[in-house]
Amino acid sequence: MFIASLDPDAAVIARGPVMNISNSPGYDNQPGFLPDGSGVLFSSQRDGKQMDIYRYDFASQSLTQVTKTPEGEYSPQVTPDGKTFSVIRVEADGTQRLWRFQLDGSNPQVVLPDVKPVGYHVWIDRTRLALFILGTEGRPITLQLADTTTGKAAVIEERIGRSLHLRPGTGTVSYVSKPQGGRWVVKELDPTTKDARTLIETAAPNSEDYAWLPNGTLLMPSGSTILAWKPGETTWREAADFTSSGVTSITRLAVGAAPGQPPRLAIVAVPR
Repeated sequence: MFIASLDPDAAVIARGPVMNISNSPGYDNQPGFLPDGSGVLFSSQRDGKQMDIYRYDFASQSLTQVTKTPEGEYSPQVTPDGKTFSVIRVEADGTQRLWRFQLDGSNPQVVLPDVKPVGYHVWIDRTRLALFILGTEGRPITLQLADTTTGKAAVIEERIGRSLHLRPGTGTVSYVSKPQGGRWVVKELDPTTKDARTLIETAAPNSEDYAWLPNGTLLMPSGSTILAWKPGETTWREAADFTSSGVTSITRLAVGAAPGQPPRLAIVAVPR
């Protein structure tokens, strides 16, 4: 897991070296920034058994284990109330459901008892979520909208990618649509009207990981580079090259910023 400093309004958004914040030979993935940008949560396998959630603090440059459970926790996100964080939890029998913990890793509680198997998620507001639901019995992966007040979820679209994000300043949910036999595209969904529209083809034929900058620029990785797209443009452009930093095969991205500070980019990649 690497961190790069960003200049979101520059043609080249990132320069200089990246910082390895996980320093682990094992699996580190699925970063999610704290709302104030002071740190980042991520999933990590440190004992060769299951995934737990760790937190890296930028001010102290320290790494803390947040969960330590027999189950596996993935894809941490701080919930909209700022008091808890949610994860995809692989339970003892293999069931994957959405759970939440206190910020110190205590008091785990299932959020949507009847919705499974959940692969990824993003909070729309305090009660609504967009979910990546794994297909079972030969059925395809689906995008579903769920509400914690009812405990129910409804299918919106089939065959989507794993990255779900809120598009800055719009209230819409973005995702990668992977139609059978068609080109993959980035789409946005209005969670109220359920209307979806295409924004742009993915940066590469099989790209499904991406992140939004606060200024509305979309970032997608390709090898050791990051490509960018802005609304109104028709093509992607190269915005960062991390070849000299010794990372390759970039996948997951996350963006976060402390108030008054330039944003940081979390990068999941393979060190050369």
